[in-house]
Amino acid sequence: MGQPQRKKLEKTLKPHWVWAIAFGSAVGWGAFVLPTDWLQGNGPLAVVIGFLLGAVLMTVIGVSYGFLIKQFPVSGGEFAYAYIGFGRTHAFVAGWFLTLGYICTVALNSSALALLGKFLFPSVVKVVPLYTIAGWDVYLGEVIISTVTLIVFAFLNIRGASFSGRSQFIFTIILLTGVVLLAIGAIVSDQATTSNMQPLFAPGKPAIASILAILAITPWAYLGFDNIPQAAEEFDFPPNKAFKLIVYALLAAGLAYSVMVLTVSSLAPWQELAGSASAWATGDAIDSLFGRLGIFIIAVALVMGIFTGLNGFYLSSSRLMFAMGRARVLPQVFHKLHPKYNTPYVGIMFTSALCLIAPWFGREVLLWIVDMSSIGVTIAYFYCCATAFKMSKSKAQKIFAGLGVISAAIFFFLLTLWFLDSSLSQPSYIALAVWAGLGLLFYLVKQKEYNAIPRKELNYLITEKEEIPGK
Repeated sequence: MGQPQRKKLEKTLKPHWVWAIAFGSAVGWGAFVLPTDWLQGNGPLAVVIGFLLGAVLMTVIGVSYGFLIKQFPVSGGEFAYAYIGFGRTHAFVAGWFLTLGYICTVALNSSALALLGKFLFPSVVKVVPLYTIAGWDVYLGEVIISTVTLIVFAFLNIRGASFSGRSQFIFTIILLTGVVLLAIGAIVSDQATTSNMQPLFAPGKPAIASILAILAITPWAYLGFDNIPQAAEEFDFPPNKAFKLIVYALLAAGLAYSVMVLTVSSLAPWQELAGSASAWATGDAIDSLFGRLGIFIIAVALVMGIFTGLNGFYLSSSRLMFAMGRARVLPQVFHKLHPKYNTPYVGIMFTSALCLIAPWFGREVLLWIVDMSSIGVTIAYFYCCATAFKMSKSKAQKIFAGLGVISAAIFFFLLTLWFLDSSLSQPSYIALAVWAGLGLLFYLVKQKEYNAIPRKELNYLITEKEEIPGK
């Protein structure tokens, strides 16, 4: 057949940049804003066990990612893997839900910067009150902060992957430095004590329930390590290194989360911190021990976490939409590359445009959607592991892929079984139904055109191979 046009991205990403993209995206702002939220109703040890266990399960899933990246180093990640293993309809399902997860995370990171502004400079940010949605007061000041942040990072990502990768590595080093300084400060301080961590588990609640509640959010907490397969087409190194980068990123993220939870819970009785009505209880805990210096350190680390999240998920969402446009699932305008920077700028601009709507609805509504998008992430994990199970010939690889399938299923049921504490809230279920309905409608419109593409042609567009090995 005559090969259709298949634009490719430049190979500019170095290994330490890719590690920083994965780690920085996974940790993001959550490690500096949410420790007191996680402690509430769970306890310090439950949170740490939940996160570390989640890192182990993610690493098991990461084995399948490493295997598939080595075989198919192309943009699209789980969209491509679902196609390879199960065909074009499943590819659409994986891509549709994963796109939402990435875009929501970009929006949430921009809102986190406004949240920091509310705490540090309330007189500047809390200007021109607009309205209240779901108990959240929306101010014009925070909308402006989020809007400017989204536009600036969209522009930086259009400038090129090498620019983003280099910046990501610098942001990540500063973030890690902040975590280490806060931990050292707590260790040498007389005020920080393990007695503040008592009881280690929430009283009146089974320890296993608390651990599972944290475990259920780890697909979202570690969302970012799967930015590695989205960037695979741009590696300037052999793709077989990807698995090591995934493991290093997950281990570092698990330790960073655990260190911040232990540090914060040592500064004051954790139940008091968890019950605080403060806009940023974690910041209050740091302030109580270190004063303004501590606030400066955690604020800088938080800003770096926001920047790494914005950078990483702008990259992933745009590369996913680029791959889906190349496969003609999405309009082919997403397949266009910037004439100067050779980046998938349409996907970047589309992500920015959607995210610019989010600040006007308040953070609480955004959190409902983000919680729902965790379902999409677990679906993507499932497809990746199931495809690796079908494709691999090694018994050990099949075992890990099978365990990955089970892990993804566990995450899915933790989020969907309504009688568990870890299940989604009712508004999140409604958001899930709306997004699934939109996806079905979009697929019905595109189905005839999408299914008309010959198999060999679609193989080539998605994987750069007319025949998929092992199929």
